[in-house]
Amino acid sequence: MSVSSHNHMHATTSESNAHEDARHNAHSTGVADSGRWSTKRIAMYALFVALAMVTSFIEFPLIPGVQWLKYDPSGIVCLVAGFAFGPSAAAIVSVLGFLPHVFTNPWGTLMAVLVALCLSVPAALVYRGKRTRSRALVGILVGAVCALAAALVGNLLITPIYAHMTMAQVAAMIVPILLPFNLVKFAIHAVVTFLVYKPVSNLLDRA
Repeated sequence: MSVSSHNHMHATTSESNAHEDARHNAHSTGVADSGRWSTKRIAMYALFVALAMVTSFIEFPLIPGVQWLKYDPSGIVCLVAGFAFGPSAAAIVSVLGFLPHVFTNPWGTLMAVLVALCLSVPAALVYRGKRTRSRALVGILVGAVCALAAALVGNLLITPIYAHMTMAQVAAMIVPILLPFNLVKFAIHAVVTFLVYKPVSNLLDRA
């Protein structure tokens, strides 16, 4: 075999390996944030949006005696979407997942979208830098802190508009009601997401 033929075969093999590595890493590094809109990518986004919509209707109170504050697991879907496909997926699922509620509860929907964005997008940004379980935990904690701040500020600014309450009345509820509710809510989000995101990501990798 000539030297030129050997070099050609080596180059072909290296190119093939590079293409294979690129294909393998496309999803694991967040295919949603690069490249063209493939059919698979659109289908995955649509799946997560549908899951967010469905889970947003699964509501139940967390604090006894405070029936108007209800938990729903849609935030978990937004977090998993962000970990699997990147920050843009987190943002899209966080916004579109709550669209069915716009017509019946516009102000509540605005609050839900704001909190979901502040939870899932920062978490996905942190996780994208280094895709490890410890990084995922840090991302979830960062997102939870951002979402908690957004929830409290949002309640102060938005709740008085539609709940016939003053800002002072809402502020009086922060420590006894709003803070405990949101801490429990984000704790549930964090635990469930940390347990399920890796199996879900592995399943999507094989899809």
